Amino acid sequence: MENPFPYADDNKRYHTLAYHLKEVFGRRVFKAVIDAGMTCPNLDGTKGTGGCTYCQSGSGAFTHGPLLSVPEQIRKEQERIHKKWKDAPVIAYFQAHTNTYAPLPVLRRLFEDALAVPGVCGLSVATRADALEPETISYLQELSRRTYLTVELGLQTVHDCTAERINRGHTYPEFLNACEALQKHGIRLCVHLINGLPGEDTGMMLETARVVGLLRPDAVKIHLLHILKETPLAADLAAGKIEPMTRDAYIQTVCSQLELLPPQTVVERVTGDGERAMLLAPLWSVDKIAVLGGIDRELARRETCQGTRFQEAFI
Repeated sequence: MENPFPYADDNKRYHTLAYHLKEVFGRRVFKAVIDAGMTCPNLDGTKGTGGCTYCQSGSGAFTHGPLLSVPEQIRKEQERIHKKWKDAPVIAYFQAHTNTYAPLPVLRRLFEDALAVPGVCGLSVATRADALEPETISYLQELSRRTYLTVELGLQTVHDCTAERINRGHTYPEFLNACEALQKHGIRLCVHLINGLPGEDTGMMLETARVVGLLRPDAVKIHLLHILKETPLAADLAAGKIEPMTRDAYIQTVCSQLELLPPQTVVERVTGDGERAMLLAPLWSVDKIAVLGGIDRELARRETCQGTRFQEAFI
């Protein structure tokens, strides 16, 4: 049976990370998550305090924690991954908090330590638009010339009214400046988006995907807003100020967003993980298989694929 989408070999209708990595490395490759002990300009008072209203632990809930060195964390991740995929290479994923928010000598030591671990074939660095100094970008360019490097830039939304509401701490124009700098230096860029943010309707979420698609990032990650305990959003949920997305609404929105993205853009994620013990809503999100299957079925029902409405984005 012929694949319905050119950037797939498993009947997927969008450009998955698994397909992309197999094209690059010729085999399965996995991410080893790391907490390097970073903080964030939206936590330490530089841009704000308290972080984004949905933030609980800087996306580091599934890491082994900064008490272990970066090489130790990678080796633990390799042990986990190799139980199923023996000897699979890993990408060292600096996931927790803002991973370029440190002096360059510190970043250089952390990233070089990661690359020195046997079996590491690349780096992925999660950060913010307001934490990329020119000298840091120059070093990232150097790294990108000698290893597989991705900078994962959190945007979440193109709507500054929403960014202010969630205490994001930077604006869309600031994101554009960082995006342009990374692309100018030839650094692979992955943009993070979140669906279901407070105050946003479907039209706003689709507009975010449309605008980001026109930037032609190398990759995107599409997340669902998880409302976690001990966050400002938890209080808003209890007070009835926000309503979580339903599963059907999320699936419909993601499929429409995929249609607006260029087919060459790798879709590294179409839903996220919320730590089950801390998750308040939406509880349906813990069944990721159902969400992924729902997206596949809806794309097939529409007889559509990633990028089918990308040209419309220019109108």
